[in-house]
Amino acid sequence: MASKPITLVVEPRGKPIGRLPKETSLYLQASTADLYHRLAAEAGITPHRLRLTKGSDGSVVPNATDFTVERTGLKNKSVIYVKDLGPQIAWQTVFVIEYLGPLLFHPLIYYLRPFLFKNAGEPSQAQTLSCILISLHFLKREFETLFVHRFSNATMPARNIFKNSAHYWLLAGLNIAFWVYKPDSPTANLTNPLVIYTGVALFIIGELGNLSTHLTLRGLRSAGGKERGIPKGLGFDLVTCPNYTFETLAWIGIWLVTFSLSTGIFAIVAVGQMYLWALKKESRYRKEFGDKYKRKRCTMFPFIA
Repeated sequence: MASKPITLVVEPRGKPIGRLPKETSLYLQASTADLYHRLAAEAGITPHRLRLTKGSDGSVVPNATDFTVERTGLKNKSVIYVKDLGPQIAWQTVFVIEYLGPLLFHPLIYYLRPFLFKNAGEPSQAQTLSCILISLHFLKREFETLFVHRFSNATMPARNIFKNSAHYWLLAGLNIAFWVYKPDSPTANLTNPLVIYTGVALFIIGELGNLSTHLTLRGLRSAGGKERGIPKGLGFDLVTCPNYTFETLAWIGIWLVTFSLSTGIFAIVAVGQMYLWALKKESRYRKEFGDKYKRKRCTMFPFIA
């Protein structure tokens, strides 16, 4: 005998939402994604703009096809709060825009050196190599964004695009490019082949290793799915996030070739942020998978942290 649908009391949180109904009905066996789509359709907006929370404890109701309404603990006449998160932008679009900044600034400033700097002669080998390596790095990121990554969240608030892009457009793009391609920069005078070749080697190892880990992570999730799995493979037995480990190696390589403080500043900021993300991911793995997950002593730096 099929169960009867339950009725949920719907209340807006924050600003009013146009045609949002005061009540909605659905079966306990329905997915929470069905609840999101039902309310979004009635309110006349995309479900990605909505965030639902339980009135009883304020916990977020996930927008997931594999999570039932019954599993949330919602019952007949339970209250749910609905918040409009505002205009959204796809995460894939966000990353494409973010990485576009360095891809524009570096070749542009490199080729416009004679017009931007006094006494700018021919670029040094290290300056040319710096432009190539940084451009390759962000071209790889664009490729992975379009063809490799599968995102757990479809969108983010559109207003955040400026804050997110500043990190790459200003710090990795304009900041590094301006100082690296100046005629009197340390990069212009770097001629030690040992330093340069070591930097290129670390860059290649880091980029290929990073790509390998991203392909591993891609294989854990179906296209359009939100399921999570325990990653195994290159680096994953040593640290939680070897993708960040290899990313760090690549930026150490770029720093050796550019030999610039501006590159070092960006690398330190980026590595610090990745370490915080790695800590959160280790915590999430332990919470989600329990004894199935082999806990890591190090989240990002093998044998260190």
